Order: sequence, then structure tokens, then C-alpha cells
Amino acid sequence: MKTKFYNGLIAAVILSSIFITGCIKDLDTLPLDPDVFASEKVYSDFGNYEKVLAKLYAGLALTGQKGPDGDADLRGLDEGFSQYLREYWYAQELPSDEAVLGWGDASLALLTKMNFSPSNEFTTVMYSRIFYQIALCNEFIRESSDAKLTEHGFDETQKTTIGLYRAEARFLRAFSYYHALDLFGNVPFVTEEDGVGAFLPEQISRELLFDYVESELLAIENELMAPRTNVYGRVDRASDWMLLARLYLNAEVYGKVAKYTETITYTKKVIDAGYVLEDNYAHMFMADNHLANGIIFAVPFDGMNSRSWGGTTFLVNASIGGTMTPADYGVSGGWWGLRAKPQFVDKFPTDNSDKRKMFWTDGQIKEIASLTDWTGGYAVTKWTNMKSTGGAGSNGTHPDTDQPIFRLADAYLMYAEAVLRGGTGGSASTALDYVNDIRTKAYGGTSGNIAQGDMTLSFILDERARELYWEGYRRTDLIRYGLFTGGTYLWTWKGGTQEGLATDSKFNLYPIPDADMGANPNLVQNTGYAN
Repeated sequence: MKTKFYNGLIAAVILSSIFITGCIKDLDTLPLDPDVFASEKVYSDFGNYEKVLAKLYAGLALTGQKGPDGDADLRGLDEGFSQYLREYWYAQELPSDEAVLGWGDASLALLTKMNFSPSNEFTTVMYSRIFYQIALCNEFIRESSDAKLTEHGFDETQKTTIGLYRAEARFLRAFSYYHALDLFGNVPFVTEEDGVGAFLPEQISRELLFDYVESELLAIENELMAPRTNVYGRVDRASDWMLLARLYLNAEVYGKVAKYTETITYTKKVIDAGYVLEDNYAHMFMADNHLANGIIFAVPFDGMNSRSWGGTTFLVNASIGGTMTPADYGVSGGWWGLRAKPQFVDKFPTDNSDKRKMFWTDGQIKEIASLTDWTGGYAVTKWTNMKSTGGAGSNGTHPDTDQPIFRLADAYLMYAEAVLRGGTGGSASTALDYVNDIRTKAYGGTSGNIAQGDMTLSFILDERARELYWEGYRRTDLIRYGLFTGGTYLWTWKGGTQEGLATDSKFNLYPIPDADMGANPNLVQNTGYAN
């Protein structure tokens, strides 16, 4: 049985003084626990700090106090689809060339067709989740300052422990602000320095939010535990380095000067930290993937103790339908939803030499004439509730499969791309070695290895698709390459037609939701969307 950091801690303390950033009035995103404790009482007890930290981590996985539903964090939402990672996956994968979701929800179809608006309920839920998570982190950080800890009479050992928790909370806040930066750009901004209570936050520009996220990650770098020394499911310095590398790789998209040298610096830190690639690609997406190599940080799920309708419950169940046998994937049924777009399928060789090519084709056709027809598009078998040693996870609906957030292979590919884009401090030959290390694992030998001349930026983009597909990277990657919007690269249902149409560049950012625009006069809508 896996030991997860927040197993048994999910009924953590909810604080009555939490201020929910963003003031999404129509959603009434306030804590719902009727037995809320006064902040002073909560934070005077040393034992509660770990419990509240557990709640911060659980905010990425769960949707409320009970799980999988029944006591939601946020009012006004369908708790089933309000899970953080599920909404992030929607935002990153559905408008891209990798996935479709064939349910009848109109707002989901508009995501897939890249025709979203400020009233789209799914982008609104993502926005709500981000700022709910930030609000929780702000409160913990506010209440764990040196002055507060001294006021509560904690000894030096206790202060040191809480100081580590505080650094992790700052990372989690930076992680959510990074999502706000990447998805929405110019957003409301609140930190622990702002007072508790209702007020209308000022908007921060995308460029200044980049600076803030960068400064936070640099400030906590040496306060976090060394790589591979923290409890499973909690972040360490390698997670910090991975997020910095990702931030720097996309710096130009975020309005900053190129920072590819910095990308190389921080990917090298990760690469030199002792992680190794996993020999069996499939193992990283199975019910015992906490034992797999190459995963730097994952959000844990447990079929008995940490359940929601998002995360890997969504990824496993929604990928199953048609002639597939659910028991082969460790679950009792399928949701007949997710399939691969044909342009993504075509990035793999026509044979099965690349083991990362994990498609179900029986009863399926590659082309997708209708979003709601399950038989259109190959199913993807990457995510499963089966163990690498055989046998299923502990629950037939909610997998034990953890959701990787940072992987070593991504560090290798970021390093290679940064070298190709002119960053210094790395070498083309080392970059090639890293790419071929990934491909050697994928092919089970050197038959898939490439030569130096084959390693182009276009190749790296396709290799990122082959290695990282359906993990929540693709939209950001396509934007960085200038291919997400416009007409240079078309894919099925881009722009609303099966053949694909050019789209407006405004869709490189999601709009600020109508509810927040109406509630906060300090906000200016992203360019191209009506206020």
C-alpha cells in the first residue's frame, strides 16, 4: 500500500479568515466547512501546520473535504469537473493538436474548437481553482512568518520545521501564479502582505508577474529540501529548478527577453541531481508509478484515501470506450470521452517500434468527423490503473495512479531546445545525447537514435509531443513555437472545422472570466475579448 503525504490529513483545517482572491462573485468561492476555526486557534498549535500544508497540496488533487464529492471547496460549481489538474488538462490539451473530448458539453466543444469566450464555464473554473489555491497559500504564508511563530512561542526546532513548510507553500503559490501567468496573463494579484478581508485586488501585468514568480522561486531555492530527500508527494529543490526552467524557456512568450541560458542552467541542476530515466515508459502512468524512475514531482492519488473525479480518475476512465475492456485498465467501466487527434497520431512511426505509441485502434478510425462520435479518433491507453507487476489498483473507479508534474525527460528536452535556441552553458553534443537517451528507452535500443543534423527545433517539438503527450504541456509548447493560433499549422477541429482553420492570436491567452470582470473594476480584459 502506498504511503502518501496527505493520506489521513485531507480533513485538514479550513480557515475562516481565508480571503479568496479574484472576487468571483457569481461563483461564491468561499470555504464551506461549517466548523471553521479561528486563525489564531489553528496556528497556535504546532501540529496543525503540517495539516494545513497537506490541504495546500491536496488542493491540486481534491475538490473538497470528503472526496470524491459531497463537501466542495467552491460553491456554484459542479464539484466533479472542478478539480485543479482536470481543468488544467482541459486548458492545455483540448485546444491543441493532441486530444478531443466527445461529450455534449458546449463549453468543452468550444475549447476544442479554440473558440472560447469570457463566459466559458471551464476556463472560469480553472481561474477559480488557481485563485482559491493562491488564497490558501497566502493565509498559510501570512501565519507562518517569523514574527507570528515567535508570538506563538514555538522553539527553534519547531520554527525550522515550519520554515520548511512555508517554503513549500511559497512554491505552491508560485506554481499557481505560473499557471495564471501562462493561461490568463494579466490577473488580480494578492500576497500575504495584503490584509485579510474583502477588497478589490489590483491587476498585475504579465511581465511583472513573471518577475514575481521568478523572484519567489529564487528566494526559496535553498530553503527547500535537497533533491530526492523530501517525503514523496512534496516538492524539493529539483521541483523549484524545473519550474524555473519552464518559466525561462517561455520567457519571450511572457514579454521578457530570451532566457535560454537560464533554462540550461536550471535543467543542468536537475540533470545533475541523480535522477535516472525510467526503462519502461508505461510504468510512469500506472498504479504503482510512485516506484517508477524519472518522476521528479507527482500529485498523488489513492483509490481508497484521496479520490476525486479529476486527475487520473478522469484520465483513465475518460480514455476508455468502444471495444476496449475496462478491466484491462484496472477499472470497472469507461466514460467514452477522450481520443487522439490524427495529426498527433501521425507524429509516431507507422510501425510499433516506438513504445510510447499507445493507441487503441480496434473499432476506431483515425479521422474525427464528429466530436461526439466515439469511433472517430484513436483511443489512448497511456493512463491505466494497472500495476507494472500485474493486478489492478485498490479501487475500480478511482485509480492509484499518481499524476506526474515534473519529469527528467522534460528537463532533457528543455535543455536541448534551449541549446538550439542559442542558450549558452550547454553543448549540442550533450543535447543530442539526452535526446537519444530518451529515444533509446522508447525504442528499447538505438534503432530510433538520431544524428546531430536531425536535431532541429521542429524535431524537438515533435519529440516533446511523443514523450509528454496528454500530460498538460502541449498548448504552451505550441504557443512558444508560434503554431498554436494562426494558420501555419492546422489540425482537426482547430477553428471549428474538421479540416482546421486559422484562428485569432487572441486565443494565445484565455480571457478573464465575466464574473470577475463584473465584480472588480480594477481589471482590464485581455486583448481581443469584449469587456
